[in-house]
Amino acid sequence: MENKNCDKKPDIFDRIMSMGFLKKLQPFYTKNKEMLLYLFFGVLTTVVSFIMAGLSKALLEVFTDNAKIVTTVSTVFSWICAVAFAYVTNRIWVFESQARGKKAIFSEAVSFYGGRLFTLFVELGMMFVGNALLGFNYWATKVVANIVVIILNYVISKLIVFKKK
Repeated sequence: MENKNCDKKPDIFDRIMSMGFLKKLQPFYTKNKEMLLYLFFGVLTTVVSFIMAGLSKALLEVFTDNAKIVTTVSTVFSWICAVAFAYVTNRIWVFESQARGKKAIFSEAVSFYGGRLFTLFVELGMMFVGNALLGFNYWATKVVANIVVIILNYVISKLIVFKKK
């Protein structure tokens, strides 16, 4: 992978990695920047998803004790919040999108959301089978589903949404 930092202004992560003891890790960081940032923002996206799932699950349980409804609605709501966060961070920092203009950005966003919609159905299926049908712990099922989804999302983003021209 070529060093994308040679011809552009260093971003906040480049600047952090050039400070103090982190300088020793800079060659590894530069070589693996995209993957490291994807993992970093993937973790933050998962945190957003879990927080929103927990809040919506708690709220929904006030109104219904139907596990299928609670599981589905909380998963969809957390997905909407997480995807909005992920698109912005992936576009700006992870894949450093070069899409410019309304049409190009719209096309990129539709592609991103389409890929994420696919993985939403993967997550919904895993949550429904694991939690609602088999009765596995909600959070354990969510962790496993999110690991699968993070891997799928990277592949879709790298090969389809933000592929280099």
